[in-house]
Amino acid sequence: MAEDKNPEKYFADQLDDEEVIYVFRKHPVVMRKGLILGMLALLLGTVPALIKPEFSYFYGGLAAGLVLGLILFFPAWIAWYYSLFIVTDKRLIQITQKGLFHRSVVDIGLNQIQMVNYAIAGLQETLLGFGTIMMQTYLGDLVIHDVHHPAKIQKKLLGILREQGVLASAFSPQNDKESETDEEEA
Repeated sequence: MAEDKNPEKYFADQLDDEEVIYVFRKHPVVMRKGLILGMLALLLGTVPALIKPEFSYFYGGLAAGLVLGLILFFPAWIAWYYSLFIVTDKRLIQITQKGLFHRSVVDIGLNQIQMVNYAIAGLQETLLGFGTIMMQTYLGDLVIHDVHHPAKIQKKLLGILREQGVLASAFSPQNDKESETDEEEA
């Protein structure tokens, strides 16, 4: 039996000899604005029952509020669902969807990544488990906000970079103090 020379592609711009290693996306908290608007629309749907208290007005208004809420929530969900970060054996691709008709793609070779760091700042980020990943590259800094479990993702990214032979590092204050002590002793 002949070997399949055109393996399944996970995304449109995937090269023929490229293997997808890791895919992640932002924390669902990025949909909070759409969720709040959707809930307000649902609440607004109960207003007709306040004007004329009958079950038909209540259920009709509630159904209209639900439809309006889903319409208002849909763009936020689309932006979250179709915004991906794909790590292959050759590159990191950031696909960002904004609304229904705007998509941007950032493509960075793995050999261009110098350092991968993360930060979790604030009560909300600590309680909900999201934060920011900062990547220093030869081209500049890539900052990814609202990433779910940034410590795990940073560790996974560093592991992938090491497997691919890229010498990237992670900054931690403890390592910096150790290097200062080593310099003082020398």
